[in-house]
Amino acid sequence: MTKHRIYTMPFASVYPHYVTKAERKGRTKTEVDEIIGWLTGYSQKALEAQLEKQTDFETFFAEAPNLNPSRALIKGVICGVRVENIEEPTMQEIRYLDKLIDELAKGKAMEKILRN
Repeated sequence: MTKHRIYTMPFASVYPHYVTKAERKGRTKTEVDEIIGWLTGYSQKALEAQLEKQTDFETFFAEAPNLNPSRALIKGVICGVRVENIEEPTMQEIRYLDKLIDELAKGKAMEKILRN
């Protein structure tokens, strides 16, 4: 199986799009960072370091300090695919994040997004 191009794309190249999507809908960069921290275990400082290093998506998720076990509760369709059915682990992590940012932009409460 060939790697998806997104795996080698710097996370920092997509991150501003997550923030823009959220801010266009009245949400904040702080909320985006909170979601990323919840999903991956990165502290704010560690997230900023990953962005500065231009870490690719594959490494970003592979080095995540603490992938949240509750991420398995993330369900639904993103990019036409059910996230819970994605078999490739890195792609599933990417789509989990996409889904969470989508929920944020749609106005969902943070408690629900973070599966509390």
